[in-house]
Amino acid sequence: MPPFVLKQIDHVVLRVRDLESSLGFYQHVLGCTVDKVQDKIGLWQVRAGGSLIDLVPLDGVLGRMGGAGPSEEGRNLDHFALQITPFDDAAIRAHLDAHGVAVIESGMRYGAEGDGPSIYVRDPDGNTVELKGPAG
Repeated sequence: MPPFVLKQIDHVVLRVRDLESSLGFYQHVLGCTVDKVQDKIGLWQVRAGGSLIDLVPLDGVLGRMGGAGPSEEGRNLDHFALQITPFDDAAIRAHLDAHGVAVIESGMRYGAEGDGPSIYVRDPDGNTVELKGPAG
């Protein structure tokens, strides 16, 4: 056993092609807020509840260190899940539709709290984001 206890995901780092488009998605569609900007190294950190999503533009200092960016044939990760509450399927879909964000998959999925509803969407760079409802 390790000498520590895991609590939750602290942060996820995404390399992005268009910072403004990504900030718009994470702020206006998902409700994140800008927590910290480290412009000198090319790092924008947005708060997602108790966790952070770090956005690293490809043309910044950190972004250039990572090689090729996300594309149709290559991803930085498969997906990440954000726990949300309440999970009102119709209201969530209406909100996403109002922002021009398509639902790519939905259904009951197993997560950290057990089986519950989820909706999958893609951010402007094609990263899949799962909006995960509470276990029921």
